[in-house]
Amino acid sequence: MTEHPNAAVLRRIYEAFARGDFAALSDLLADDIVWHVPGRSLVAGSYHGREELLGYFGQLIELSGGTFKAESRDIVANDKHVVSLEHLTAERAGKSLDVELALVVRVSDGRIVEARDYFSEQNVWDEFWS
Repeated sequence: MTEHPNAAVLRRIYEAFARGDFAALSDLLADDIVWHVPGRSLVAGSYHGREELLGYFGQLIELSGGTFKAESRDIVANDKHVVSLEHLTAERAGKSLDVELALVVRVSDGRIVEARDYFSEQNVWDEFWS
């Protein structure tokens, strides 16, 4: 079966992030993207626009000393949305992160226009980044 084009967009996001290729990431994001990160940690909030979002991604890498990893386990897509089930890991200040994430994104014209994170253990995510 052929992969849905919107699933392919998200798969390319993971590949670019893993390589640290922020130029390729930028090409897959709408100019006015909004990415929602719930919680009470220093990385929680809504990120508006490419620059803010790429800054957030850079912050995850910087704060974790380059150990932050997002591994997609399953991706399902239709013409408007993509859902990815992910495994997130990182090390920081003597702490380890190991949580699952459901990422829900809205895609338009081959670019992500909105994304929302849903963590399996919000308190673990918040504690790690606090």
